[in-house]
Amino acid sequence: MEKSYNKLLKGNKLYAESKLFNDADYFKNLSKGQTPDYLWIGCSDSRVPANEITNTQSGEIFVHRNIANLVIHTDTNLLSVLEYAIKYLEVKHIIVCGHYGCGGVKASMTNTYHGFVDNWLRNIKDVYHKNKSELENIEDEELRANRLTELNVIEQVRNLAKTTIVQEAWTKRPLHLHGWVYGLDSGLVKDLSVVHDNMEDIDKIYQFTFPTKN
Repeated sequence: MEKSYNKLLKGNKLYAESKLFNDADYFKNLSKGQTPDYLWIGCSDSRVPANEITNTQSGEIFVHRNIANLVIHTDTNLLSVLEYAIKYLEVKHIIVCGHYGCGGVKASMTNTYHGFVDNWLRNIKDVYHKNKSELENIEDEELRANRLTELNVIEQVRNLAKTTIVQEAWTKRPLHLHGWVYGLDSGLVKDLSVVHDNMEDIDKIYQFTFPTKN
């Protein structure tokens, strides 16, 4: 087998040994269950690992990743993760985290054909179109891409707020939605200060009325 493949197996062994060296019951305790406070919706980019960049341990963050950290109301994969995180894990915070230098964002800014993924990236093109005036006033292409990255995160947080899953949770308990952007060149997260914690933050047409239990 290739060296690069064997590297993973050896790495796993070293990982397990180091954890057990520091705590003999580490995996025994980890196997008992998970109670994360956070759901992380991030980009699939290999340079943005949720636990590593937040200095958290296994079991602290429930993670969903896709290209360009999109929240699409027809994505049953994401919606299943969202429902499980809210209903069963009872997370307190949901973080949409994009990153500067995102290949998906950059690709969405072009007219180049990339294949099936273009249908996915159409969602970012919609964000661009929605904010066209602001974006096209930014002459520098990299700065424009950075701003689109931020606007995309803001839009995805709004999309979360529009889901019945999040809104139903708000009728029962506190739940906070956040938007972050990670800097690959700095290692630091920028909090976009976009926080949704109730239905009042979204347009009335997207607000659902839930039946009350007698």
